[in-house]
Amino acid sequence: MRHLTTVAIALCGALAAMTGPAHAQTFNSSSTGADGAFNPTTNTTLALPATGLFNFTTVTIPSGITVRFTRNAANTAVTFLATGNVSIAGTIDISATSGGNVVGGTFLGSNAGTGGPGGFDGGNGANGVASNTGGTGLGPGGGGAGTGAGFATTGGVVSATGTPGALYGNAELLPLIGGSGGGGGSAELGSTSAGGGGGGGAILIASSGTITLAGTINARGGNGGGGNNPGGGGSGGAIRLVATSITGANGTLDVRGGSGSSGIGVGSGGGSVGRLRLETYSNTAAVNINNIPPSLAPPSAVALANGPTLTITSIGGVATPPAPGASFTAPDVTLPASTTNPVTVALAGVNIPPGTAVLIAVNGQTGGNTVTSTTLSGTLTSTTATASVTIPTNRPSVVSASATFTLVATSGAPLYGDGQLVVSRPR
Repeated sequence: MRHLTTVAIALCGALAAMTGPAHAQTFNSSSTGADGAFNPTTNTTLALPATGLFNFTTVTIPSGITVRFTRNAANTAVTFLATGNVSIAGTIDISATSGGNVVGGTFLGSNAGTGGPGGFDGGNGANGVASNTGGTGLGPGGGGAGTGAGFATTGGVVSATGTPGALYGNAELLPLIGGSGGGGGSAELGSTSAGGGGGGGAILIASSGTITLAGTINARGGNGGGGNNPGGGGSGGAIRLVATSITGANGTLDVRGGSGSSGIGVGSGGGSVGRLRLETYSNTAAVNINNIPPSLAPPSAVALANGPTLTITSIGGVATPPAPGASFTAPDVTLPASTTNPVTVALAGVNIPPGTAVLIAVNGQTGGNTVTSTTLSGTLTSTTATASVTIPTNRPSVVSASATFTLVATSGAPLYGDGQLVVSRPR
């Protein structure tokens, strides 16, 4: 199978399920039950643990109750495992936020939309100080200046000069990853363009019993900010449901992308739709999916075993942290002031074939991005590579690495994995 794996670093309609014959098979979610029963009685915001994983016995979200999440440092997807049944009559919301609108003066902060848990932030709008070009959205399908982010499809483009975000990921959602950010708008000095919308988050809900959906799971991309230099929309996120049986009526699964906007003679692109995956032996659910067809299959592995990983181990000789935060305002690595371009980026791969090409992209907070290629060498269990990149000296940047390759003696579809961290470089 073709496999895409990446690591990133930042510097300073209705579906009516068809019912088949009765099956005796059962599915084991592998939940330990250590977190007990989850039965919120008021609107609740859960802090994601470092792994993003909750081991429940049962989950019951009543009508009128909304559950949201605080992203963890690694920005993992949300995973609910349950030994028993899961009932969602209320709302689970892992949607992204929209980009900020155009400002008439020079705004020095961030106006990028924030991704949902497991999703990626939008690009910042340019203010003409460091660059006149809007920032590229984060994530593997990040939209260029003023364009929409990709995911299940390529991102949208109207009149912006940036490159729309690329398609990525796979229908199986193994590994699980969310939507990417839309690109920020471009502007001359004296005004600040709009920010790109964030990418919708990602969630896996796996039950050893029955998932009953009468409520809503939202994983929408954020809209691009509006005004005369608008931002692009973030792509929708990812929802994967796995259970022995799935039932319920009038529920909603929403992974729509964020919309673009229009100014005077300038328009921005909307974000791609996200991905839906339903795995069960018995599906009697009637669900509103906003005309986004899901992938349907019997239950499979909750997580990818022995999956390939690609890690950026150092930049400019400075080791990267094991748990990067990927924030422009809180860098993970600060390069010495004496550092000069080009800068060496070191990478390490596990379970990636030697000879695999790796693309390293440097995305400025504004100003677009550059891409460099290198090749992994070593053995299947341990590969390494280095690449020389140019890092902007007047603004924070995100560095990402991605590789696509064929897995031998394995069946399935393309896979995608990610990690991220942040680096700051003094002027």
